[in-house]
Amino acid sequence: MTPDQVVVSVILVAALALFIHGRLRYDLVAMAALLACAAAGLVPFAEAFAGFGHPATITVAAVLVISRALTNSGAVEAITRHVERLAGRITGHVGALAGLAAALSTVMNNVGALALMMPVALQSARAAARSPSLLLMPLSFGSILGGLVTLIGTPPNIIVAGYRGESAGAPFGMFDYAPVGVVLAVVGVAFVALVGWRLLPAPRHQAPSAGELISVEDYISEALVPKESSAIGKTVREIEDADASAGIAVVALQRGGRRVISRVRDEIVQAGDLLVIEAAPEELDRFVSGFGLAMAGERSKAGAALKGSDVAVTEAVVPPGARLEGRTAAGVRLGARYGVTLLGVARQGQPFRARLRHMRFRAGDVLLLGG
Repeated sequence: MTPDQVVVSVILVAALALFIHGRLRYDLVAMAALLACAAAGLVPFAEAFAGFGHPATITVAAVLVISRALTNSGAVEAITRHVERLAGRITGHVGALAGLAAALSTVMNNVGALALMMPVALQSARAAARSPSLLLMPLSFGSILGGLVTLIGTPPNIIVAGYRGESAGAPFGMFDYAPVGVVLAVVGVAFVALVGWRLLPAPRHQAPSAGELISVEDYISEALVPKESSAIGKTVREIEDADASAGIAVVALQRGGRRVISRVRDEIVQAGDLLVIEAAPEELDRFVSGFGLAMAGERSKAGAALKGSDVAVTEAVVPPGARLEGRTAAGVRLGARYGVTLLGVARQGQPFRARLRHMRFRAGDVLLLGG
């Protein structure tokens, strides 16, 4: 290998490692790889950013604008209302979702179509008491297959069309891919609906639903404030911050018949209060003993203060591109601004056990919110 090939290989491996690691945004990784190539002399500095002016880049940006227009107009939601009607049988459910994702991908970017359909898949899975794992993989393949039909369905189609225009003088048109793409899309969606979902690992068929991934009892416990507690007279914020490294969060407070969730951190603790606490077991024990609190009942009864006609507990999915992505609950002030409390998070099918107020949200996270 030549020295240039060695350098390119190292940069590619490093970029792939960062993509897999997932801590840095993919666009930052791609930009860093480009700058590394330019610094190593593999790409002339004068042409390092020429790709941003390529027609394919402009077209992809325009497709994203169209995708946002379809979302904001409500057209997608009007179509997806019919999905639940076909959710009785698993083949119909998978076929409807994959087929709709494929159809949307023909007129918009396939990644955008997938982002729009993910919440629909999760909601319809919950309504049908079916594992989301059976739907999400077929949904992904459906969006990819639909992108094969038209010029704007997927970025590689646009790039190939531009290359043909430069080399042969005439680029591919909007529907030049359709004769092959339609056949592949129809056959592929049929395969996914009839056979593909059956190839998923057997445990995925019984995987917990989004509602089962997060349970109030898995995240919180209750503690009673006796008359001799040192927490009396302090605000919830002060007792949380007394040991900032402990990862304690008081998510609600019950005082008699009054429940406090919104702005609970500004409440002054009184004798007889019931604190609903989110913490790991070892941290909870230290917190309770440190302030002279008393555990209130069995763990199976935890969260009673979050139940009632005036309080709702619901789940929400963070889609790609959401304003929450990359931010924390404390940073967006969920409680102060919106009057809701973050009770739990499931990431990649597993409950997130670290301190919730300071975790950075990612696309695909399932949030448990109370308010």
